Amino acid sequence: MTSTYDTVSFLSDYGTADEFVGVVHSVIRSIAPEVRVIDVTHQVPAYDVRAGALTLARAAQYLAPGVVVAVVDPGVGTARRSIAVEVGDGASILVGPDNGLLAPAVAMVGGATKAVELTNRAYHLAAPGPTFAGRDIFAPVAAHLCAGVPLLEVGTEIDPAGLMPTMIPLTRSDDEGLEAEALWIDRFGNVQLNVDPDEIADHGDVVRVVAGDLSRAAQRVDTFGELGRGQVGIIVDSYGLVTVVVDRGSAAEELRLEPGDSIRLEAFADGQGAPSGASVNVQLQPRRSP
Repeated sequence: MTSTYDTVSFLSDYGTADEFVGVVHSVIRSIAPEVRVIDVTHQVPAYDVRAGALTLARAAQYLAPGVVVAVVDPGVGTARRSIAVEVGDGASILVGPDNGLLAPAVAMVGGATKAVELTNRAYHLAAPGPTFAGRDIFAPVAAHLCAGVPLLEVGTEIDPAGLMPTMIPLTRSDDEGLEAEALWIDRFGNVQLNVDPDEIADHGDVVRVVAGDLSRAAQRVDTFGELGRGQVGIIVDSYGLVTVVVDRGSAAEELRLEPGDSIRLEAFADGQGAPSGASVNVQLQPRRSP
């Protein structure tokens, strides 16, 4: 059978302390030995489907054409569907649980052109229990797809419009500023927000960043190097979103933020900002309902 894809990109919340990642690699290799597996990450927080979905969406447009296996699956073994989603008229196929994990990445690369539920057990491994779908369903299906098995042979065609979405929070604006959310915090402590740069275009060169009872003045810059050491800044990151940073430091630690926390961006009155190193207590208004 002629090989269709030569790359599998693999993302999970498995970590690397156990054998799970290595077993998935080996299952793929045993079926499609010519395929290269690229580990995108296996450090998605355990069970955090939204974090996995955002990670996959950030990476999607840069992944090599091929099959993507994504597994963050707290509902493994339940009625949630196992699916494969074709994008780009067959340029790539994403394989994983239908729990919202795949949807943002599919949207990021232009939407689904076809989808199937993985119902054909001929392309699964026999398993003593249902709790390791990465090994028993997603890995062998991905390998068979790489080896040339047609998508419609591994399962039953379904409507891509019915895939489980991932809920990405919207910003909320009021007379005083913009209420946002910390979507992602990378290993350097940079805090990516669900904010498009246009949403704060009129906030000026210095923006008040409010998190909990902390308020900091943040300088808007294009690069980390424009900030003084330890200074808080706002940049547009490599994914096009507003991100709060500290030069050679952690904005997350500075503002005591975790993913999912609320954060406000406000313009200073008359364009005047507080000293960038200042921390002051503030009283927030009651949070408005969406």
